[in-house]
Amino acid sequence: MTSEETISSLREKQAQELRRGALVLATLSQLHQAKYGYALIEQLNGRGLGIDQGTLYPLLRRLEEQGLLESQWKIEESRPRRYYVISHRGEELLHELADEWRALAMVIENLLKDGE
Repeated sequence: MTSEETISSLREKQAQELRRGALVLATLSQLHQAKYGYALIEQLNGRGLGIDQGTLYPLLRRLEEQGLLESQWKIEESRPRRYYVISHRGEELLHELADEWRALAMVIENLLKDGE
């Protein structure tokens, strides 16, 4: 493996870690209106946050188990789909996480400026 391949591989792995850390916040922020999983994937992908089904669906189930989302089955176009929406508890956490994200982003931005 060349050093260029190594840097490229490391960059991709570290970028994936950064995105993974933002998925809960991103997911909660997009569920003020009920959406089914695939529609949420399309919305997040369209906004620049790539996520696949194997990552999103376990996340949705975990957030629901934690009381941060509510879901219900609806039949549309002759097939059932589970729709998710943020709960009151999820709204509270979303606001707290958003504040934490903004504060962290400012700290990181200052650190990056200092390092230039």
